[in-house]
Amino acid sequence: MDTLAKTIVIFSTKGGTGRTFLAVNLAAALAKNKNKKVALLDFDFEAASDMSRSLNITPTIAVVELALMDKKEWARQELGNFILKHEPSGVDFIPIILKPSQARYLDDALIDKVITDLKSKYDYIIIDGGRTFSDSLVSALNHANLVLFVTTPDILAIYQSKWAMDILQSLHFPLKMIRVVLNRSNSLGGVTFQEVKLVFPCDIIARLPSEGRTVGFSLNRRMPVVLDSPRSKVSLAIKKLSDILVADSNLFMDYVYIKSLDLSEDVSKQLKGTDSQAKFLEKHGLKGKLKPSQVLISEDIISLKRRVHQRLITELDLKRMEIDIRDNEKMAELRVKTGKAIANALAKESGALISSAQMREKLIRELLDEALGLGPLEDLMADPAVTDIMVNNKDDIYVERFGKLEKSNKKFISNDQVKQVIERIIAPLGRRIDESVPMVDARLSDGSRVNAIIPPLSLGGPMLTIRKFARERYEISDLIKFGTVNPPMADFIEACVVMRKNIIVSGGTGSGKTTVLNVLSSFIPEDERIITIEDAAELKLHQDHWARLESRAPNIEGKGAISIRDLFRNTLRMRPDRIVIGECRGGESLDMLQAMNTGHDGSMTTVHANSAQDVLARLDSLILMSGAELPIRAIREMIASAVDVVVHSARLSDGARKIMAVSEITGMGEDGHIDMEDIFIYKQTGLDENCKVIGNFQATGHIPSFYDDFKLHGIELSKDLFKAPKA
Repeated sequence: MDTLAKTIVIFSTKGGTGRTFLAVNLAAALAKNKNKKVALLDFDFEAASDMSRSLNITPTIAVVELALMDKKEWARQELGNFILKHEPSGVDFIPIILKPSQARYLDDALIDKVITDLKSKYDYIIIDGGRTFSDSLVSALNHANLVLFVTTPDILAIYQSKWAMDILQSLHFPLKMIRVVLNRSNSLGGVTFQEVKLVFPCDIIARLPSEGRTVGFSLNRRMPVVLDSPRSKVSLAIKKLSDILVADSNLFMDYVYIKSLDLSEDVSKQLKGTDSQAKFLEKHGLKGKLKPSQVLISEDIISLKRRVHQRLITELDLKRMEIDIRDNEKMAELRVKTGKAIANALAKESGALISSAQMREKLIRELLDEALGLGPLEDLMADPAVTDIMVNNKDDIYVERFGKLEKSNKKFISNDQVKQVIERIIAPLGRRIDESVPMVDARLSDGSRVNAIIPPLSLGGPMLTIRKFARERYEISDLIKFGTVNPPMADFIEACVVMRKNIIVSGGTGSGKTTVLNVLSSFIPEDERIITIEDAAELKLHQDHWARLESRAPNIEGKGAISIRDLFRNTLRMRPDRIVIGECRGGESLDMLQAMNTGHDGSMTTVHANSAQDVLARLDSLILMSGAELPIRAIREMIASAVDVVVHSARLSDGARKIMAVSEITGMGEDGHIDMEDIFIYKQTGLDENCKVIGNFQATGHIPSFYDDFKLHGIELSKDLFKAPKA
């Protein structure tokens, strides 16, 4: 056959509507009167023998027997062994099961095999879908070109059919492939045709009159009514339906086969070594180039998504719709409603149904995310391996995964959509982004930090950066397991926290400063009051007595801003035992140092710096930029007096994060510079064949000046901990 069979699933959730009757007679009408090759399948597993009895056929074997075989064996089996010819009509009947208890042995793969094999051998496949939503029914529906809902003109049947259509729509089957057959349409006392028509969102394709005596006689004679009483009104109505199905090919949804386009070898070669840095790294075996996307997105798919999105804007008025991504309950309701609209729009715009249920589900989910959520970023937000997401424009999305940057295969439909996502994030927070306010910082409901910047400041289109909020609450044992720190360093750092030493955690962007600060905070005793101050809440402390403060950006009118410095000053009136600042980046640095010097020992913060030594210069700069009119020597004396320990973390070339140095500030030198001594360091010795950093943690031999205080606090640390390795 040149074309594949048209598959029709006949369905009704209410018994007694005439579903099996229609399936048998429609199959007989197509085969006998239209000379079509028709296969008839019974998926009404609750009444497994009704169809065979109405055809006067007694099957002894069924397709379910294949399920009991090894899959390689049943893949070789011919379906001809299970086909029973109904001689009067010419219909081929294929029994799926013989008794209801066998239904549990069926699976999607078997049903797919059966229907796929039949498609190449027949003109039409008629399936009695039964009256229950099941995995087997959905598997059959995934092959359907047309779904016929059978109902009768009574309230219960009509609204059960309407409910079933909603379920079908929720499963992303479009209205375009659904039609209604109204059985017993002339029943006295029934709901009028016009009233029935108003209930359903799709067309009523046929009206079958009620002829109880005629239908009853044919059933008793086990003969389809279209053969037993061909001139009866009900037979003529069914034949008319068969005429419509044969004549109007537009009733049937075609299938389009969409498959992910794998990155070919040729494309890989084109991407390989396209810049000088990559060539240099490759030449020296360092493999430093960004990992290329493993899948390329078809432009046809992007074009289709763009058209569907435009249709949604028109039909659902998306731009006026109130979307608050923080309200999970309302978003769930909105996603159900919009999902149905997307399934319908997708069918209209593509003119066909996507063959793969998984691909259809994926495409609709992506369109839902684009219409209501964060678009292509939703999957990246859900990926626990992704820590940072960087959108440079609609086509360029990069992620950090396991400490390494890589380009994602995700794309936005347009730069306008990128801006819509930004607005969707910040609107519930009372913020705005436009030409007058082209930059914004915000936080998602899960704590993830967001920075956005739009044209004219960003020349290539709207830019969005998301630092995902880590859901895990790490312990020091985790850092040891990850190789971030070794046990001697961990013991020393814990002792410093317990002894209320003032500690600064330093490092570059993405070096793990906040994670280290979280772990250090876990060592604070439970009987102390801790207050944390942050720009974006990221700290997750273990203690019960923990008060959290977060700064506030100005509102749309540019008013109402509360800075970390404002919060810090207020914190001093809140009777804190420990103050932990997420990050010092301005005038709060001076306040922090003053607090450390006036009785708030054991305070902690983080500072952006490239090394432990750079921390001191960085603090100088932050205090001077805050407008404090202090001589540099006074600032350094304050730093030397306030800060006890600097813990410096870094992200290495292979993406691993390490504590590179634990250093003590030993005081102020005569030359006016602050003296610092490393206590522990991480020494890199090379790279292995997989470009992983090789190195080890080691003590420098410097014994901290406050070592004797450990014993006063009941902490036993051996001096052997600080011994430098022998050369």
